[in-house]
Amino acid sequence: MSNKLLMQVCDIAKAVGNFIQTQASLVQEIDIETKWNNNFVSYVDKQAEAKIVQALMPLLPNASFIAEEETVQTDKTCRYKWIIDPLDGTTNFLRKVPCYAVSIGLMDGQEMVLGVVYEINRQECFYALKGGGAFLNGKPIRVSNTSNLQKSLLATGFPYYNFEVFMAYQQVLQYFMQHTTGLRRLGAASVDLCYVACGIFDGFWEHSLHAWDVAAACVIVKEAGGVICDFDGQNNYIFGQEIVASNPYLQQAFFAVITQHLGKPKTA
Repeated sequence: MSNKLLMQVCDIAKAVGNFIQTQASLVQEIDIETKWNNNFVSYVDKQAEAKIVQALMPLLPNASFIAEEETVQTDKTCRYKWIIDPLDGTTNFLRKVPCYAVSIGLMDGQEMVLGVVYEINRQECFYALKGGGAFLNGKPIRVSNTSNLQKSLLATGFPYYNFEVFMAYQQVLQYFMQHTTGLRRLGAASVDLCYVACGIFDGFWEHSLHAWDVAAACVIVKEAGGVICDFDGQNNYIFGQEIVASNPYLQQAFFAVITQHLGKPKTA
């Protein structure tokens, strides 16, 4: 992967982000569809994804796509796969809550190697190439150096359609409410993760996410010096629908709480 490709993807994300923002005041209730419980989509998501796919195809002609709105079918045999969320934070967008983003990641085999997240409202373009560091609008970024859980600021996403872990989630929330400086819920996982990458948040966790929610941002977090795992402390966080991310100094204390309450029961 080259830095030229990374910059091309950044340009695509920004262009599509600008399109999305032009539609922010135009979407009507009649334009909104419900995919499933509390999961919404509009013509903006679909058109944005089509624009991204069309722009990416010439860059890597043999690549496949994993895209939220299924504009194209996934070919699992392809070495390269673009993983796309055209509008992460659709509910925020539809309700005019100012936090939503374009997310584009590239997977080589089973490894994420490129990630771009463009937060539209603040015009923040986060990007990273495997082995090349992480950046925000041209400036290098790093995770925070907070090592004391009591002094940390954490982010999460609340369960909104899969409530199987609701009680365990409440226990985690209660613990962190009592043992941190506070919790935030922005409503766009890609942005949450990027804010871990640049040190705004010290840690983030969420359940029932999809690959397109996290794939691009995971590259950025890792290249910014962060650590990521699933609720069991393993590496199934892209497709496993659960993720924990933090700086390395907070890792042990932060991950331990998540694993205790949300990890799979251990057998003797």
